[in-house]
Amino acid sequence: MILELGLWDLEFGIWNFLFGHSVLGCFFSLNCDKHIYMKLFFFSLVVMLTASFVTQKKTRVIFFGDSITQAGVNAGGYIMRIDSLCKAEGKAGNYEFIGAGISGNKVYDLYLRMENDVLAKNPDVVLIYIGVNDVWHKASSGTGTDADKFDKFYQAIIDKLKTMNIKVILCTPAAIGEKTDFSNPQDGDMNEYSNIIRRIASKNNLTLVDLRKAFLDYNLKNNSSNKDRGILTTDRVHLNPAGNQLVADEMWGVIKKL
Repeated sequence: MILELGLWDLEFGIWNFLFGHSVLGCFFSLNCDKHIYMKLFFFSLVVMLTASFVTQKKTRVIFFGDSITQAGVNAGGYIMRIDSLCKAEGKAGNYEFIGAGISGNKVYDLYLRMENDVLAKNPDVVLIYIGVNDVWHKASSGTGTDADKFDKFYQAIIDKLKTMNIKVILCTPAAIGEKTDFSNPQDGDMNEYSNIIRRIASKNNLTLVDLRKAFLDYNLKNNSSNKDRGILTTDRVHLNPAGNQLVADEMWGVIKKL
């Protein structure tokens, strides 16, 4: 009885607010049977009107990385392709995708800018896609990141995200060269740093998108000439359309399961 009165009071208040006293006067002048049916009708109408004002909170996903991620927000980029996959599955209202990539970034750059570029945006999920420059720049300019420092900075990023109850997805760096016989100059370091990320994912019980493995598997099937580029990358590192689609497929497959 108390619940019935409470719902009636809520209905009465909302109806009075929406339609005013004149309609209510007509409503109460009805005989008993009609009164009951009209009351049920009006209550259902109020419920539907109330529900229409309630919007579902979208899951905010931030992609945190370097130039590969910076390009991901461009037409045909992997983030835009994830958005397309999301829409194709009828889930556009459930997700918001944000790119936070800066060209040349290494793991310690991510740590230094995460407050403004990630935490301030209140994400629900963060994908960390970093490591190429930490390896590549060691050889090209002597400004890469030693393996032990890479491990510590990476873990520090995760620790900070976890204190904010943000879900974290890790990604291994895909490629610096696409040859499948491990004759690309940086293959040794790429494998080492990918193994660091795999260990960090396992230690922290985090989801891993193993792009290093995905790229190698794809090239083993589609790169019979053992080319160093042109299969998934334009220049051994940055993604061509096929590379963007592969990354999008791998990431979306994980995101939608969280």
